[in-house]
Amino acid sequence: MGASFSVRWAIASCPDRGSSARFFRAAGYGKETPLSASQCNDSAVRRVDTLRISVTDRCNLRCVYCMPREGVPLIPCEEILRYEEILRIVTCGVRLGIRKLRITGGEPLVRRDVVDLVGALARIQGVDDLCMTTNGVLLREFAPKLKAAGLHRVTVSLDSLRPDRYERITGSNCLARVLEGIESSLKLGLSPVKINVVLIRRINDGEIEDFAALTERLPLEVRFIERMPAGGAPGVGQGCGDWKGQGIRAEEVLERIRRAFGGLEPAEAGVKIPGPARLYRLPGGNGRVGVISAVTAPFCASCTRVRLTSDGRLRNCLFMEESFDLKELLRSGASDKALEAFLKRAIAAKPRNHAAPFERGRRPMNQIGG
Repeated sequence: MGASFSVRWAIASCPDRGSSARFFRAAGYGKETPLSASQCNDSAVRRVDTLRISVTDRCNLRCVYCMPREGVPLIPCEEILRYEEILRIVTCGVRLGIRKLRITGGEPLVRRDVVDLVGALARIQGVDDLCMTTNGVLLREFAPKLKAAGLHRVTVSLDSLRPDRYERITGSNCLARVLEGIESSLKLGLSPVKINVVLIRRINDGEIEDFAALTERLPLEVRFIERMPAGGAPGVGQGCGDWKGQGIRAEEVLERIRRAFGGLEPAEAGVKIPGPARLYRLPGGNGRVGVISAVTAPFCASCTRVRLTSDGRLRNCLFMEESFDLKELLRSGASDKALEAFLKRAIAAKPRNHAAPFERGRRPMNQIGG
C-alpha cells in the first residue's frame, strides 16, 4: 500500500576531524571526472564494478556476531583514510570501471562530516549507484541530509523486531530509533530501503515470519543472511567453533516463509541494481524477501565487488586475509597513474572463489567493513 504506512504499525499488526567541505571545494572534488573506456577484470574475467568503502571502524552498537561487548582495539585516527584520500581512490577506481559505491563502517554515521563525503562522491561523474549500510540508530536524523547530498538508497542492519531481543543482540535499547529511521528513509525515497537480517539459531530465528510479514504492507526488501564465521563475541563469534551450529540455511528460511504465507513468487525481474540476494515476493506483497546464501551456496562466480578498509587496504574477498595497502602508496606521493596501475593489479588478483573452508578472519568485521 506504500510507504505511508508506519513500520511500527506493520510490526504491531503481525502475530574527524573538523569540517571537510572547504577542502572538497578547494581541491575540485565533485567536478566531472573524465571517463575512459578502461575496465577492471579479475582472475576469473569478472568485471569488477562495485567498491565498498569503510569510512570508520567505530560503531555505536556491540552486535554479538561482530564485536565483543568490551569492544576491540580501535585503529588510531591517523591511520584512518582521510576523506580526500578516499575520494582520490574512488576517482581512480571510476576511471577503471567502478560504477557502484557502498559506504559502510563500523557505523558510517558516527564519522564526522560523512554527509560531505556523500555529496562529493555523488558528484563524481560515472558513479551510477551510491548507497550506505547503517545500523539505523542515527538514520532518522541523517536521512534528509543524506538524501539532499545525493545518496540513492540505504540498507539497514536489523536483527530483531523485539526490544528485549534487540538489546540482547546489540547491547542497546535503540530499536524504536532504528524503526523511525527506516520510516524516514521510506518517506524520503531512499529506495529500495533494504533490511539485512543475520539469523542466529536459538537467538532470532523465531522472527523469520515477522520480518517477512513487513513486506506484505511496505515496499521494503528484507534479506536474510546466512551466519558467517567473522568477528563476534564469545559463544557466538569468531574462534568459538560454533558458527556452523548457529547458522540457518537459506533454503530453510524460504521453506518456512512458504509455509507461513502460502507460497513465494520470484521477484528478480525489474531489479535495477542486482545484488547477491535471491529475491521473492509474498502473494500480494508490496515488498520483496531475499536470501543471501554466502555459506551454503556461495555466489563467487558473480561477485564483482572489492572492499576498501577504513585504514586503506583493498580486500578482494571478505573471507581471505590478503589485502593491498593503498594508504602507503597514497602517502608516499604516488601519482594517479601509479595508483590506477596498483588498483588494476590488486583487482586482477581477486580469487575465483573464497577460501574453503573459510579462513578464520584475524580482523574483526568493524575493521574490514560490513
